[in-house]
Amino acid sequence: MSRWLALLPLIVLVALGALFGLYALNRNPQVQPEAMVGKQVPNVTLVTLAEGQPAPLREAAAEGPMLVNFFASWCAPCEIEHPVLMQLKQDRVRLVGVAYKDAPQNTQAFLTRLGDPFSEVLVDRDGRAGIEFGVTGVPETYVVGADGTILAKHTGPLTLEAARKLADQARPSVP
Repeated sequence: MSRWLALLPLIVLVALGALFGLYALNRNPQVQPEAMVGKQVPNVTLVTLAEGQPAPLREAAAEGPMLVNFFASWCAPCEIEHPVLMQLKQDRVRLVGVAYKDAPQNTQAFLTRLGDPFSEVLVDRDGRAGIEFGVTGVPETYVVGADGTILAKHTGPLTLEAARKLADQARPSVP
């Protein structure tokens, strides 16, 4: 009897390993939650990086279609994606950057070193806006229509092809 009690932790460990293994085999790691697509931009107010003034994100959407890019200075994929964002700036795509869980001085140094592709940079120091948007990690980019509806989401670093596809959705339609 005491022998079985000694083996009990090992049996529990093997059972948990099998449970997690079966879960992983039946889970698609490519699935990217897009819960906010089709919904209004969350009603969040962040501060601007430059002046530290409050900036409601919905008001930015009212100015016309835009891409909202969540990034951070500590994020290696964000640095990889940065040249694509600079190309979008050259293509006159309106980009609003949200510095996610980053110190403002680090964000400023990052943008000074690599260039600033954003028409406006907002600071989400505690990550609350990221939670409201459903951010699963940085970088993530959202297409927001002129009516404030989130039209699409891209998770991970943008390629030039993916960025241009998102930008086409963000361009105002001409009647």
